Amino acid sequence: MRRRSFSIALASLAYPIVVSSPSRAQTYPTRSVRVIVPLGAGAAADTLARQLARKMSEDWGQPVVVENRPGGGTTMGADIVAKATPDGHTLLVNSASFATSAATHSKLPYDALNDFAPVSQIATAPLVVVVAPSLGTKSLMELVGLAKAKPGEMNFGSAGIGGSSHFATEQLKSAAGINVVHVPYKGPPEALLETMNGRIQCYLAPMVAALPFIKDGRLLALGVTTSARWPVLKEVPTIAEAGVAGYEYQDWWGAFAPARTPPAVIDRINKEIARVLGQPDIAKAMLDQGAEAKPTTPEEFTRFVRAKITAHRELAASAGIRVE
Repeated sequence: MRRRSFSIALASLAYPIVVSSPSRAQTYPTRSVRVIVPLGAGAAADTLARQLARKMSEDWGQPVVVENRPGGGTTMGADIVAKATPDGHTLLVNSASFATSAATHSKLPYDALNDFAPVSQIATAPLVVVVAPSLGTKSLMELVGLAKAKPGEMNFGSAGIGGSSHFATEQLKSAAGINVVHVPYKGPPEALLETMNGRIQCYLAPMVAALPFIKDGRLLALGVTTSARWPVLKEVPTIAEAGVAGYEYQDWWGAFAPARTPPAVIDRINKEIARVLGQPDIAKAMLDQGAEAKPTTPEEFTRFVRAKITAHRELAASAGIRVE
């Protein structure tokens, strides 16, 4: 009898554990959801996060509030999420800087591989080589030729040390055999403005941020970093097509939760992101802005993020990119 009673007691303790995960998914979210964007207002991550938040709030019946927390190359905002309660009510929408920061910072306040639960990729897009029309270069190879004629004199901007535009620039420098000066800014808006004003000669800019200025003629696009031409700028060649053989670099954005968030809650958020990104109006809006919606499973996104961190660590070591 004692053994039987003990077994029944164990079963009664185990039962809530079995049902708790689906139960949490069914009730989530129970209050407003906070989405941290570790970049300033107007950045691509901010634009994409707000499009998602609006639709998710409508479906869930709970406010989904985007909060911009820029600083530290996206590490300050990411740290807020790493230390948040792992219940799905605090999420991170970050750019490729999540991987580049992990590759370049000697000390991070979090562990990029173990303090987050990747939820889903959101979108991908190329970076685009932009110059001011006043520079007088009409093609990428003209720009490369100008850089070779003035080694160490031309300035190429980025949205910060160790960010995706910095990595893409270092990769272009190596592939094209040019010596240019890297000038980091706080974010894409500042780097775009300085390019338009002619204070820097070139910027490998996020497509989402640069597209409005390309369309209104304030910037000239010379090449996209992806392996194929981009639908909204079909007239602009890839960098490889333009003459720098083998060059390819892709920007991306994704959603993360704190580590130890229940798998059922992760699955519910993942399915909601996929549902929103599958809506024709959202997919079209993103494409019009220069990004392609690309939801994934949590497992696929986890493998993707780990591979990107590894690849960027190799590039950072070879290019000497380090943030103390």
